[in-house]
Amino acid sequence: MAEKTQNKRLMTLVLLLGMGFAALAYRLVDLQVLRHDELALKAQRNTQHEYLLEPRRGDILDAKGNLLATSVFVKTVCADPSLICTNEAIVARALAPLLQLNENELRDRLAPRVRQSATGQMATNRYVVLKRRVPVETWQKVQGAMSNLTFVADEKPLPKKEKAFYADVRQKSVFTETVDDQQRVYPNQKLAAHVLGFVGMDEAVANGKRILETVGKDGIERVLNAKLAGVRGWRVAETDHQHRELVSRREQDVEPHDGMNVVLTIDSVVQNIVETGLAEAMEVHSPISISGIAIRPRTGEILAMATLPNFDPNNPGAFPAEARRNRVITDVAEPGSVFKIVVISGALNDGTVQLSDTFDCENGHFHFAGRVLHDHESYGVLSVEQIITHSSNIGAAKVGIKMGPARLYDYIRNYGFGTRTGIPLQGEMPGIVHPLKDWYKVSIAQIPMGQGIAVTRLQMMMAMCAIANKGMLMAPMLVDRLEDRDHNVLAKYYPQKVRQVISEPAAKLMVEALKTVVLPDGTAPKARLDHYTVAGKTGTAQKFENGQLAHGKYFASFIGFFPADHPEICIAISMDEPKHGYYGGQIVGPVFRQIAEKTANYLNIPPDDGEAPAVPETPVPVLDPRSVKTASARSQ
Repeated sequence: MAEKTQNKRLMTLVLLLGMGFAALAYRLVDLQVLRHDELALKAQRNTQHEYLLEPRRGDILDAKGNLLATSVFVKTVCADPSLICTNEAIVARALAPLLQLNENELRDRLAPRVRQSATGQMATNRYVVLKRRVPVETWQKVQGAMSNLTFVADEKPLPKKEKAFYADVRQKSVFTETVDDQQRVYPNQKLAAHVLGFVGMDEAVANGKRILETVGKDGIERVLNAKLAGVRGWRVAETDHQHRELVSRREQDVEPHDGMNVVLTIDSVVQNIVETGLAEAMEVHSPISISGIAIRPRTGEILAMATLPNFDPNNPGAFPAEARRNRVITDVAEPGSVFKIVVISGALNDGTVQLSDTFDCENGHFHFAGRVLHDHESYGVLSVEQIITHSSNIGAAKVGIKMGPARLYDYIRNYGFGTRTGIPLQGEMPGIVHPLKDWYKVSIAQIPMGQGIAVTRLQMMMAMCAIANKGMLMAPMLVDRLEDRDHNVLAKYYPQKVRQVISEPAAKLMVEALKTVVLPDGTAPKARLDHYTVAGKTGTAQKFENGQLAHGKYFASFIGFFPADHPEICIAISMDEPKHGYYGGQIVGPVFRQIAEKTANYLNIPPDDGEAPAVPETPVPVLDPRSVKTASARSQ
């Protein structure tokens, strides 16, 4: 009986063992065969990581190769709280000043936390990001601080295991992500900010992953973002429990292609001269804004473009939207008397008038089309040249009337008004040029005075450059070339002719008239230079608000080029609502003079009394006519 019972128990034990082995065998078959693919993929996901390798964003340089924008590699500093254990206070005290973080918040982030995993197991957090975009120099200081940490007064008598623990805390608990980030840096702060623009972070999808990528938000950074950004690479490799790459187990490694360098026509020295002059004038006259442009008339190369107020592209969010707007191309206004160059040059080109022809300026009051047109002084009979010299509104109006609306409209359009110049910057406005059918009877008299039309500051500048360039309108040129990291030229850009607006003889006559503007009886004697003959024109336009002239609000400007007969540079200065004075010649002329003298000295431009340098003709293509778009808002 006892033997029978014993056999039963033995059979039961064998049966249970058999069932156990059968279950284990089924489990092994399930794991190794039935669910092999699923579990292999899961294991791979746990140990394998795909890194997206960001290319280095290309630099932006000035015409002399000076850095205007560059990218520096930065670290993402992380920590393993499970390794730090109860030493978070010591680590936080050492790292908070270096990472510029609040010590209490950092200590809280370093504290170990136990959480339940998806499988129900309890685990301590092993990965936390402390700070992104940490400079390499700061990371080196962090490493030094960690290696010098003291946890107990004397570690020598401690057990070997405890010594090894503290060594791991110092060496392994704080680390960086495998792939570095990069940070955009503008070393000259606000210099040329509106030309350069700035970058920001946008969400994108790459290889099925949602990522944040650096993209240009304004200026050259935005327009040439695709050229600057480069092409991503990627890397597939196994990682350890701290998400650190095991280099020996890399499976794929595709290097990124760095972005191209963009070399501008901007000269940072001229840019600084212009910005400094504008800042000083801003202090004196307190306008809403002040702008300056410097261009080589023969080529259209922009050496400087600035507007104040401006901003620091290293931290654009700290400045209001108004400061980030490039008013040189975005704002339109009635140009005032500087626009007289259009009607006078067109009439000279057609032979409608000669410089010696005279017009009765009605002693400052001219009745036309039910309106009374005024001059700032009571002029009698003036020659066409004197109309420019004294900036007579009535004289310009009478030239426009003699010329006729159709021809005046043609010259307005041929000079590029009502059409974007095509400068590679976002936000350029076409200005406002009403079609002939919408002109009032008085328009033929008002438009020659710079009223009833709205232009951008760049458009007005390019029109003056056309006169300086023997009547040839050039496209504004801002980008000279694209280069790779080794400065090999990948794309070269050349000056582009748009069209011949007026003949060379007509342009020469216009230059002779514009020379008189800076003479003692002209409107801008304060713009005269000691060693160069200047040709230029003043502009003073009273602004409109709510359909009426705004009392005491003016837009003042002066555009001039020199040496007048062999122009090397053209400079335009404009102020919007200056507070102390408002005539262009009086308040803008001195700013032009200051900037022009320093620029001429820097560029080593020969004075007029020296032998004029030979100017070679550069063969450049003529652009196709551009599409015409009109704006809806009126601004003066």
